[in-house]
Amino acid sequence: MPGCITIIGNVGLLDEIPIVDHENPYNSPSPGGRELEGGGISMRESRRQIALARKLRRSQTDAEKGLWARLKNKQLKGVKFRRQQPLGSYIVDFVSFERKIIVEVDGGQHNEREARERDKERAAWFEERGYQVLRFWNDEVLVNMEGVLERIGEVLR
Repeated sequence: MPGCITIIGNVGLLDEIPIVDHENPYNSPSPGGRELEGGGISMRESRRQIALARKLRRSQTDAEKGLWARLKNKQLKGVKFRRQQPLGSYIVDFVSFERKIIVEVDGGQHNEREARERDKERAAWFEERGYQVLRFWNDEVLVNMEGVLERIGEVLR
């Protein structure tokens, strides 16, 4: 299929992954395996991102699992979310492409100075591309799921 990467695994053909970022065509992988202008990534890096995203989907935290149970299948305001989704050179916890909203669920390691700086850079990169980033702590999701969903719902209005 043109415009797709075919991923072959131990069992055979697993998936066909589009290589064009329709939201931002300047952020699609390049066929030559090199960095693109505007922050795009190579196909080789794209393959790594896809493999990592799949691994992250299989090893979600309890907070991510709980939030995903409430976001999947358009349960919140009829909006489609994807989980552990590659976006540029990053992988986001949850994203709605139609509403350009990213939801991140952070553990305690994000409270360290270096991690906070990386999170700021990451959020700025998404915001430059029109995304709004919402961040919640793992504990907040586990203890106050309804409040978290209410906050996400407010942004979806």
